[in-house]
Amino acid sequence: MTKARVVSLSELGGAEVIQVIDKELPSPGKGEVQIRQTAIGFNFIDIYQRSGYYPLDLPTGLGHEAVGVVEALGEGVAGLKVGDRVMYMNAGIGAYASARNVAADKLVPVPGNVSDEVAAAVFFKAMTAQYLIQKTYKVKAGDIVLVHAAAGGVGQILAGWAKALGAFVVGSVGSQAKVAVAKAAGCDAVVDYSQPNWVEEFLKATGGKKANVVYDSVAKTTFMGSLDCVAPFGTLALFGAASGPAPEIQPEILNKKGCLFLTRPSVFPHNATHALLQENAKAVFDAIAKGYVKVQIGAKFPLEQAADAHRAAEGRKISGAIVMIP
Repeated sequence: MTKARVVSLSELGGAEVIQVIDKELPSPGKGEVQIRQTAIGFNFIDIYQRSGYYPLDLPTGLGHEAVGVVEALGEGVAGLKVGDRVMYMNAGIGAYASARNVAADKLVPVPGNVSDEVAAAVFFKAMTAQYLIQKTYKVKAGDIVLVHAAAGGVGQILAGWAKALGAFVVGSVGSQAKVAVAKAAGCDAVVDYSQPNWVEEFLKATGGKKANVVYDSVAKTTFMGSLDCVAPFGTLALFGAASGPAPEIQPEILNKKGCLFLTRPSVFPHNATHALLQENAKAVFDAIAKGYVKVQIGAKFPLEQAADAHRAAEGRKISGAIVMIP
């Protein structure tokens, strides 16, 4: 058996519930691959799950994505070999680990031009941006796009990708300190959603025009304002809740605001099959190669300091992606 260091939770709550323990890892089973992990991605959903906002059965691990090297193949695995660089983002909870057995059909090959740390920093976030920008609402040249939390990991990718497609991109941030980061990511203009007049500032930036699509991962703080920023027949995509759940609304408000489309999508249904996962991953790596998706790693933490990574993210102390190193 292989000995692995893994994050384990026996209760849900604050970052202090995160424990790093030793675990015996058996040989990979039928259809599985054993991976020695080299870089682990952090995503805000990890906080939602650790805190109990998205409850998990206990005991549990944490984390959805990691990059690593194939160490062993289980029975029936084809198309992979020992030494291959691979990654995953929807193989079930438990990516916070130094080694792991993963179903082979959940793995994606990592191109040689993408480093392990960059892949871990970007993949889950870029796969999120990919479905939002290519499927939830297909961004095209001339569109006006509002990206909330534009200095965050997903926000930066959305802003840069939409800008590369020819959209006029307005980003929102939670403080003036993050304005420069959002502009560097590709935003044509940036507003501070912590200020009461941020909707007016958005309209000023667009010359009074509203957005074809608003991508909102902040929710509680921004949602009602987001409704006021969507053009008639436009789309509001609510895909996270960094500030807490969005307020409840009556559906009639969507009519009054301009026959709006409101959706609450998720990355996992968009990658529910092996074929979809490979197709979408190819779109992401193509976007990276074209320069549409750029990666800013905001901080690196050893796996042993996973709790500190969570505290830094919750405190909004990091601009860009967080990566953990086993």
